[in-house]
Amino acid sequence: MTRRTGCEGCGEISCTSTMEVLGNDVSKNVNTAYDRVQSRGMAACLFGSGGTCCRNCNMGPCQIIDGVEEMIGVCGATAETVAARNYIRTIAAGTAAHADHAREMIFGFIATARGESPHSIQDEEKLHMLAEVFGVETEDRDKNDIALELGKLALAEFGKQEGTQTMLNRAPKKRQELWKRLGVEPRGVDREVTETMHRTHMGVDQHYKNIMLQGARTSLADGWSASMLSTDLTDIMFGTPVPIRAQIDLGVLKGDMVNVTVHGHEPLLAEALCLAAQQDDILALAKKAGANGINLAGVCCTGNEILMRRGIPVAGSFIQQEMVLATGAVEAMVVDIQCIMQSVAEVAKNFHTDIITTNYRAKMPDAIHMQFEEEDPLGSAKEILKKAIANFKKRGDFYIPTKTKFDMVVGFSHETINYMLGGRFRNSYRPLNDNIINGRIRGVGAVVGCENYKMTDEGHVKVAMELIKNDVLVLATGCAAQALGRAGLMTPEAATEHAGPGLAEVCETVGMPPVLHMGSCVDNSRILIAATAMVEEGGLGDDISDLPAAGTAPTWMSEKAVSIGEYFAVSGVYVIFPNLPVTGSRKMTGYLFEDMEEMYGGRWDIEPDPVKLAQKMIAHIDKKRQALGIDKKRERVLFDMEMRRDLTSGGPLKDVGCHGPA
Repeated sequence: MTRRTGCEGCGEISCTSTMEVLGNDVSKNVNTAYDRVQSRGMAACLFGSGGTCCRNCNMGPCQIIDGVEEMIGVCGATAETVAARNYIRTIAAGTAAHADHAREMIFGFIATARGESPHSIQDEEKLHMLAEVFGVETEDRDKNDIALELGKLALAEFGKQEGTQTMLNRAPKKRQELWKRLGVEPRGVDREVTETMHRTHMGVDQHYKNIMLQGARTSLADGWSASMLSTDLTDIMFGTPVPIRAQIDLGVLKGDMVNVTVHGHEPLLAEALCLAAQQDDILALAKKAGANGINLAGVCCTGNEILMRRGIPVAGSFIQQEMVLATGAVEAMVVDIQCIMQSVAEVAKNFHTDIITTNYRAKMPDAIHMQFEEEDPLGSAKEILKKAIANFKKRGDFYIPTKTKFDMVVGFSHETINYMLGGRFRNSYRPLNDNIINGRIRGVGAVVGCENYKMTDEGHVKVAMELIKNDVLVLATGCAAQALGRAGLMTPEAATEHAGPGLAEVCETVGMPPVLHMGSCVDNSRILIAATAMVEEGGLGDDISDLPAAGTAPTWMSEKAVSIGEYFAVSGVYVIFPNLPVTGSRKMTGYLFEDMEEMYGGRWDIEPDPVKLAQKMIAHIDKKRQALGIDKKRERVLFDMEMRRDLTSGGPLKDVGCHGPA
């Protein structure tokens, strides 16, 4: 195989460690996704990219050209009908992925409440908060009794046939009323996914606007129910993240230890491995094999989960999963669900490494399957680690980049931000709102989602750098967060070096980075709750659509990213991606880019250039600031005692926005 000497389409920041590993003799026989992208030599299908290829019956596939009568479907389906069907099927797939993840977390939560797992209820305050949302009585009750009742009610949300999802009550009241008026309140999570598949079957729903209402409903079942439940119950069980220093990139692997990487999305397995790796019998086995211990490292969103809560380092993100193995230093890559490339098993054949699948939903050829037993998670984890330890003596030549290990501060949950801004007894989003009102912080930008070999995660870095230098606070999740961590944007020092003067002042006062790591891709629900808290705090409108905020997934890859983008747009946020599979239909693009804003106050947009994409986000933020009447910079006011008393009593100075940076 011809070794790659460059990284066409990839930025230097994102590819430094990758190129170092691929340029070493240890990985000379490894074929990676970068090589496959280069060797394909074929352009993307224009019909598929535009969303106008229909494969929903056996009269096709039909390739449709918008406005050409001879190029509609055999059944008469037009470009907008086909594009809408394909689009909401993508949403349904993304919602199903998050829903199945959430369901497993709820099963684990119920087992913990029953005392049937090695875990325990860690965050009682959040348990009581969520119990109140579901109407569960908490007074004079044991925490496990509360958790058991809450877990059963949460599980019932998936199969609801009537009514609406309980978690919708956490959205701003105006937003709830809008969803009710438009008829897009989700019922059962599973019902919405099933109905989407039915309505997009040949000969069922034929009107693109009606189809898109179901897409909105399905995405809300993801963001405001399944994903939100998963995040909250995971926090209750394992602890709500708090700021913690950690490290990222291939350099976190250790030459003298048994390296076990955890890849996928479900934290139940990863948490069990964390516990097992500390057991005396496992450590004794590792020492007997000649290792100095077990080095757990994350990959992809499982990495984000244990990073946020335990500070366990992340070896690589989605686009680095093959490179982690190409070091030759990994004894086992333990995988569960989602975003695992089949090629990792081929890469592992070059080394002593085992790929260990653990979920019956997700097996692959040439991997070892060791089912993770929820009834005995610690036992399952120990058996997996024993397999990895046995491989340590088989390790041959390896190469770990020594200079690619970056520091970052992670763990910024909604609760953490609330506490960080106001302290334990005055926790509040007031300081954030005030600093947006007074102009030190221009607004908030979410940079989330996947990585994509066709693009590069340098796109994440360019977007975030443009935002923070223009005083926009960035919230990040998923592999986007990992890319920004590798770029050095998740340390408090990054504010001084890269942020605009207003944002830098706030970050320096609070001691926070200009880019906040808020978790895995399922944890985008934290951003929804943070946005709701900003609305409820006052001074920035009465709905999420009023906020000077915008969101993007600048190198999206997964169907989950489309579902996430849709539920943000339907929640009132301006969402911009580099591309969307709808551009083959003028009516569909008009709906997403224009009509949605009239309906929901949020909409979609596309822009392939990352800097221009960020500038569009800033322009939208400025438009919202102007609508709120806060587009003019306010003078600082030195408060006298009378003014301070007035402020404390909640008088007319409450929203003056001149209280200082924090």
